[in-house]
Amino acid sequence: MFFPANLAQVYIAPGATDMRKSINGLSVLVAEQLELDPLSGHLFAFCNRRRDIVKILYWDRNGFCLWHKRLEKDRFQWPETEDDVLHVQGHELAWLLDGLCLDQHTAHRRLEYELVA
Repeated sequence: MFFPANLAQVYIAPGATDMRKSINGLSVLVAEQLELDPLSGHLFAFCNRRRDIVKILYWDRNGFCLWHKRLEKDRFQWPETEDDVLHVQGHELAWLLDGLCLDQHTAHRRLEYELVA
């Protein structure tokens, strides 16, 4: 992934977003629907109805960046909450992009083996 190193906050728009929207349309959604500042440098993530496309919008010093990922197989585990916007950590966004869900309370447990002589 290519995101700003000084990543401060990640906001996820739950539910489906029209993926025909590009930078201008998504920045209006951030400002009006999510009621956040699209020029803040934070990441704003959106997913389509089929859960196979994610777009991430952010402002980088002198212009908008739009990151786009389309899955050829499988689906994203995108949240369907009642909230207007979810505030998550960077590693949680990475989980979503890797196919994991946010409400997972623990990771796989660590396995420890011993050599038998």
